Parts: sequence; C-alpha cells; structure tokens
Amino acid sequence: MAKWKVVVSDWEYADLRYEEKVLHHKDIQLVPAQCRTEEEVIAACKDADAIINQYAPITRKVLESLEKCRVITRYGVGVNTIDLNAATEKGICVANVPDYCKDEVADHALALLMACTRKIVKCNHHVKSGVWDFKISQPIYRLRGRTIGLVGFGMIPQSLSEKVKPLGLNVIVFDPYIPEEVVQEKGARLVSLDELCQQADIISVHAPLTESTRGMIGRRQFDLMKKGTFIINTSRGPVIDEGALIEALENKKIAGAGLDVVETEPIQSNNPLLTFENVILTPHVAWYSEESAKEMRSKAAMGVVDVLLHGEYPKYLVNQKVKEIVHLSSNQPERYFSL
Repeated sequence: MAKWKVVVSDWEYADLRYEEKVLHHKDIQLVPAQCRTEEEVIAACKDADAIINQYAPITRKVLESLEKCRVITRYGVGVNTIDLNAATEKGICVANVPDYCKDEVADHALALLMACTRKIVKCNHHVKSGVWDFKISQPIYRLRGRTIGLVGFGMIPQSLSEKVKPLGLNVIVFDPYIPEEVVQEKGARLVSLDELCQQADIISVHAPLTESTRGMIGRRQFDLMKKGTFIINTSRGPVIDEGALIEALENKKIAGAGLDVVETEPIQSNNPLLTFENVILTPHVAWYSEESAKEMRSKAAMGVVDVLLHGEYPKYLVNQKVKEIVHLSSNQPERYFSL
C-alpha cells in the first residue's frame, strides 16, 4: 500500500503522463480528480498528503478540512486559487511554477503589441472581405521612438523589455517591489503608475492577481492615457477593471487592446469586448507551447517530490512564512534542470 496519496484536483490536459512519470514511486499513489466546487475538493482531497491544483478552489474551508496535507502545488504562476494565509496557518507548503513560460508569454505579448499597432487583424479581415485599401488601417504610427510601459517587472516583462529594444521602443516600468537599480540595469526607467499611464504609447500588464492589484488599471488610469494608447494584458483579467476598459474603448479614450485574459473565462457571448474591431482576443493561450506545458506539469509534480520524498521545501515555495511552522531542508539538487 502506498505511503502517500497525491490528488490532482483538476486538469485540462489529455492525460497525466508527465505527472505520472515524475511521481512514479512505490510510496506514492496518484489520484486524478476533476473537482469544480469546494465540496468536490473536500471529498477528493480530505485525506491527501499532497495536492496538484489548476482551477479548483482551495479555500479556507477546503484547507481546514485537510487532515494531513503537506504541500499544494499549482500548475502555472498565479496562486489566486489558493488561500495562502489559511495554507500557511495549517503548515502547508504552497508552490507554483514561475519560470516555465517566460519566453512564451513575452512572445505573445509582443505578438499582440505588433498586431495591435500594425492593425494586422483589421487589415486581414478587410482583405478577406474584398477590400484592398491601406487607408482602412489609418492611422498607424512608427514604433521606433515610442514608449512601452510595463506594469510589473518580473521575469516575463524583463524578457519582453529585451525583445522590444531592437524595435527602438523606450521602456518605462511600474513595479513597487523592484529596486530602481534592477530596472536601470535592464535599460528601463522606473516610474509611478500615473506617470506610466501618462507617458506610454503601449501598456503591457504583467502584474499577478492579488487584492492590491485587482482593478489596478481602472477609470482613473484610462483617463490619464493618451488617445493613441494600446493596452496589452497577458497576466490576469481582473487586474484591469473591465467595465472601465469597455468605457474607454466606447469613448475612444484609447486606441485599442490586445487581451489574452478577461475577467470571466471563458469569455461570455454577450461581453462587449467581442464587438470592438480594435480589440484582439486570444483564449488565455500566452503560456502555451508543447515545451512549456511539459515543463510546467513536470515541475508542479516535482514540488510534491521535494516535500514528500526528499523532506525539502519545494523549489518554488510561495508562502515563505510557512518556514516558521514547518522545518524542512532547503537543499535543492540539480534534478530540476534535466526534466
């Protein structure tokens, strides 16, 4: 009989082959589930030693029901599905995978930037409708010499900043947690959020979803933007106040938007964003490549291995305060780099 029970609370993949490969061990029983509600998570995970989570709610109610869980890992970067404070109080390590799709998301943000500013989708639509006339794209402005504002300056926006430099874009950054010298070393300039909204011709949002960032780009920020500004979001939909964005588009306060994420996913059929010709929408796909999917899933499983098999904190521990309650090793071997 296996010593540890590991439950995958939910997933949207064809199989669990990468997780099974990492967790193939005589002491581990991998239990797949497809939970959608708190009650379903409680029923599936009550006696779990570890949980791998995608979208299922890991709320305080769920966490208080867990009898022996030691670690919860989440597919991807964001951990907004998990009540971190409640997990820490229970002495449960929470881990994510922050580095699996750095290039993919930066590339996707760049693709949305180019598609918006060059009006690629609009031109494509008109040509396929029988209209061959460059004037339907007017106005288009030269990118070189213009300014991109990055909201957040973690690994992904830092990668994006390197990718836009050959285009001749000036880079400004708002991130209250990044030292100014780090921003300067990357050839960018640190500014306030108000200054970024006032100065940027393109704004690319890369902030995680927390209580402090929810709706941080709202009516005040849109009022500060230039009428020619494009806004790109590849982070989380609720970081932008969607009502304020729709209002800004309706009133032509901004030039358009490129969105990989929206407030409610999948997007509802009556969402006004679907009606704007100057809004490009993709289905939360920025993270995806075949390589990034394998890396994310393998590393999420490896976080479980760290705790259960090796007695270590997971490599990508999110709730660092749990170290005051749970005492594990901090040793991290090289196995992560050969997945």
